[in-house]
Amino acid sequence: MANRTSMEKVVNEKYLRSVFSGKRVFLTGHTGFKGAWLLQILHWLGANVKGYSLEPEKHTDLYHQIQGDRLCYSSVVGDICDKQKLQAELVRFEPDFVFHLAAQALVRRGYDMPGYTFLVNAQGTAYVLEAMMALQKPCIGVMITTDKVYDNPERGIPFKEDDKLGGYDPYSASKAAAEIVIDSYRRSFFNPGKYSDHQKSIAAARAGNVIGGGDYADDRIIPDIVRAITFGQPVGLRNPASVRPWQHVLEPLGGYLLLAARLTENPVDYATAYNFGPNPEDVFPVEDLTKIFIRCFGGGSYTNLNPLNAPHEAKLLLLDSTKADVMLGWKPLMNAPTAIEWTASWYADKHKTAADKCMEQIRAYFA
Repeated sequence: MANRTSMEKVVNEKYLRSVFSGKRVFLTGHTGFKGAWLLQILHWLGANVKGYSLEPEKHTDLYHQIQGDRLCYSSVVGDICDKQKLQAELVRFEPDFVFHLAAQALVRRGYDMPGYTFLVNAQGTAYVLEAMMALQKPCIGVMITTDKVYDNPERGIPFKEDDKLGGYDPYSASKAAAEIVIDSYRRSFFNPGKYSDHQKSIAAARAGNVIGGGDYADDRIIPDIVRAITFGQPVGLRNPASVRPWQHVLEPLGGYLLLAARLTENPVDYATAYNFGPNPEDVFPVEDLTKIFIRCFGGGSYTNLNPLNAPHEAKLLLLDSTKADVMLGWKPLMNAPTAIEWTASWYADKHKTAADKCMEQIRAYFA
């Protein structure tokens, strides 16, 4: 096991560069918000990244702003549910690492498109794992899900990795289904006890509500605030009292990279599921997040909507990341106010390019 104080030693540029420099990384969802940040980090670390994803939804998306195509060894526009194309692109690339981030990632869109949400999140994950089965070389796979995979009675007790999976809404249930898929493939085809035969190591990563510069998606709190400020309007908060495990996007991405690195050291014992969340006491409601962001940004206002007949969304969600601390040496480096401050400063800075702002924060975080 990792030393409990090893976070300072390993989640930094020197260690991660020693693992990823010159390696081939297949990254699904590279045009999304988290994917674009991870692409920048991997490129900075010297990895050769092949991205596989749908086109960015908006011209303002972070991937366009950072000119993501220039950071890729190859960028493939493809549907994660196109099994043949996905497998051909992955096998042809012969990756050393696979990071699977492609997903239908919005709770409210899951209500509008439930069948599609299950198809992408559960079936798409199976197709990624099946493509890895066809790969004739050692490979490490980190499958990204969410903190919403747990059956949540909202009792205020942080979830541990072996707690019951479930999901009220289609998005949450589809991600819980993805976790079952991952565990099934790990047991059936990538069993750690038979690693010498297949030489694939598969782990799952569950992160909380991430915030950070460059997020312009619909129905997410930070983009909603930024849009409202841009148009001189108060942001309407649908669930002002909902408590979430807020964390800067660099926190879980650092965890994913560390997990992959640890799997190179011990592909058997580390092939399991991990939570990457903030400290349980470092959470607060949507309304408090909004107040801090507005103060750090230097302007803006809000109003509480509490709409009637709104689709169900969990009011309270907490993660226990003790396992990632003990086994991997991972701990969050920022508290929530700092994460919000970094995020607000990214949007407020109108003088630097998006790529420069991202890289400035990446270098500071991994220093």
